[in-house]
Amino acid sequence: MTAKKGYIKRQKEDRRGGVGDPLNVEDQLPLDTPLSPASSSTNMADPVPALPQSYAPGLDSVFSDQLGFYSLDSNVPGLSKVILDKLHMKDYGEYRNAMEGKIRGATFHTNKEMFDKLEDTFKFCAACQKLPAHLPDPKALKRCIKCLNLYYCSKECQRKDWPTHKKFCKKLRLVAIDRLVEWLVSAGALPFPTEAWTRPAAEINSWEDWLSMQGDLTARMDPILSGKFMTELWKSVSRPRPEEADLRESMWRVSTEFLSRPLTIGLGIRLFNLDPYSRPLTIHLVGAALQETLEARVTDMDELSHMFPGHQGLEVVMVGPEVVEGKAIRPPLRAFGPRGKSYISGYKGLYHQFWEDVVEKGEAAKPDLVVGFHPGFHATQSLGEGWLPTLLLLRDYNIASMFTTFNETEYDLSLQILLELEMHIKAAGVNPFKSQKPEQVQACPNKPPGYCSAHYICFQGLLEREEEEAEAEQA
Repeated sequence: MTAKKGYIKRQKEDRRGGVGDPLNVEDQLPLDTPLSPASSSTNMADPVPALPQSYAPGLDSVFSDQLGFYSLDSNVPGLSKVILDKLHMKDYGEYRNAMEGKIRGATFHTNKEMFDKLEDTFKFCAACQKLPAHLPDPKALKRCIKCLNLYYCSKECQRKDWPTHKKFCKKLRLVAIDRLVEWLVSAGALPFPTEAWTRPAAEINSWEDWLSMQGDLTARMDPILSGKFMTELWKSVSRPRPEEADLRESMWRVSTEFLSRPLTIGLGIRLFNLDPYSRPLTIHLVGAALQETLEARVTDMDELSHMFPGHQGLEVVMVGPEVVEGKAIRPPLRAFGPRGKSYISGYKGLYHQFWEDVVEKGEAAKPDLVVGFHPGFHATQSLGEGWLPTLLLLRDYNIASMFTTFNETEYDLSLQILLELEMHIKAAGVNPFKSQKPEQVQACPNKPPGYCSAHYICFQGLLEREEEEAEAEQA
């Protein structure tokens, strides 16, 4: 069985213990038990040796997963090697070749093997950042029994970390459930079926509004809760099955991450006053990567057709150097598809290359809207330089564009860069359809979680051009 999205993409309440007790770890020692050298954070192994570049590649790349591997090792030395080992890959180059389809990806004999190896990639001390291999006793790591997420190598480390961890422990408990329930998306059990919209898109401005059209979700969730995939999931993981209420909430959060993408695109269509009923629309999803394209299905954007029933045709073209080939990654349409249908296509490469090689030659339609989910051009100089030709193209061709960010810091930095490029910002703020699933920073878990498409920035054209047009109209 090949590695599923929930495993690969990680490259991101009281259980009746003492409330507020920082020492709730599985198989915990009594408080008055002396710590042995193997369990004391003051008796660690020698400093962790630096890994070769092939394991922890540098930042000079347009591939966001390369930045992810670098970030992992910057915070937890050796973690990238652990992940590669669990994927049966020798180095980052082999991982990238697998993503490129040049070699076969990771395979596992059973779901249990896959989930066990997924859990192994989270096994490091949250206080001292040591991995099992860097401890005198590799089995010294114990999991916090409150969140069932973070690990500690000793009581001392957990006590040291508790003032920080207690702020995030409850939220990290949800994260731990969600990263397992997320497998149901790969299995095809989630998201649950949705209904056609009974109100105009202009009236739906929040998840609450969206839910008001869907009615009681119980009938759609119950078959999933009692289904074979949910049963297989909790037979295969090394933790007890959560209560039904927790699973229902997790299924909702995971489904919102999936549905947030078409709903956010629909929001962009509305904000730019595009009318899918008067003519077909083409949306280019720029910077598309593993999250959008790994195991993508041709039905992934069908919520757009629920949002705009009877539209003239909507095509979503996913473009990026990290696009993963699959059934949904078909060549872009030269003519519009059938009315009332959402059509997904794709192109593997940088957007400005796609524009020159495909769009300008008439082999794909020019976009009515360009959307980028978490483009990340703020993160490093190389990523910024990789994005610069695309940003200038969007600006100079006066293309309606919408980018989203994970958190407020990314939002502020991205907005600053766009303003420095003299982009005309049309709208910006909190996305009413942001994912409700908290995202853990794997190598730095005790931080506020991010949320997919938490904020949005809409921009179009050059600011000076807009000002000149306004002055001309006044004259």
